[in-house]
Amino acid sequence: MKKLPFLWLLGLLISVFACSKSDDGNSNNDSTIDKSANLLATGDSAYDILSNESYDKLLIEIGYVSGYQPTETAIANFTDFLKQHTFKEDIEVIYKELESPNEESLSLQEISDLEKENRTAYNTGSTLAIYIYFTDSPAEDDDEDEGLVTLGAVYRNTSMVIHEATVRKLAGQSFQIDVSDVEAATLNHEFGHLFGLVNLGTDMVEDHESQSENSDGEMVGDNHCNVDGCLMRAELTFSLSAKTFGMVEKNTYTKGFTPGCVLSGNSVLNLLQSKTSRGVEIPGLGVSCVHDIQANGAR
Repeated sequence: MKKLPFLWLLGLLISVFACSKSDDGNSNNDSTIDKSANLLATGDSAYDILSNESYDKLLIEIGYVSGYQPTETAIANFTDFLKQHTFKEDIEVIYKELESPNEESLSLQEISDLEKENRTAYNTGSTLAIYIYFTDSPAEDDDEDEGLVTLGAVYRNTSMVIHEATVRKLAGQSFQIDVSDVEAATLNHEFGHLFGLVNLGTDMVEDHESQSENSDGEMVGDNHCNVDGCLMRAELTFSLSAKTFGMVEKNTYTKGFTPGCVLSGNSVLNLLQSKTSRGVEIPGLGVSCVHDIQANGAR
């Protein structure tokens, strides 16, 4: 009879030890999590994002470097944009404060590596997860002398980066435009690519893809819109790079990913300033882009 308390205590200790091992606060490193649905190419999840057939909730995880959290105004504008075009009524935004990578600039491969370390939200059940990283480092290919700076990029079906330090620097060049305006314009445009626009996973109802010259001097489609006033307009110098990167996820998954937009800061300022006579207005999707996503499950 005297052995029972000892056995009970031993069993309790084993149970506590097992729980502490399984709940170490690093759920993103849990080998049991199926991440494959979040490691596809840009635009591959367009239908799932736009419709409610497989997922009726959108979980947006925002990882931000300390001091570089996006404004509430921009996130409110962004979620309104999502509700306007998708059938997702249940949209949850969670935040995770991160340490600075302490890098003068970041490549997309480095950004992808940081996501792997820090992302915790992945698709589960009827919830589709998106990861957006707000960093204090500019993109490695920025050319400030030419006015070309990268404000944001999408590089997988549910992954996006916003170069918040660059966004703030750009907004500081104008007395009329707030940081939230530039944040919202960048978020909405980049998410348009996750919608599969233009011709990037969502088929075009009618041809409205703009063209640009590639490295061989050929005119090719650049996944942007040629309709005046559209958020996805190519003349804003949102242009996909020809660079392609590859990564391996624990030897079970290999997928290339491409940078999103190299955005001309001056063009964005001009776009937003043109609206100041009646208040700053973030441009929306044009009719052709709306028709495309509606044919692929959007409202």
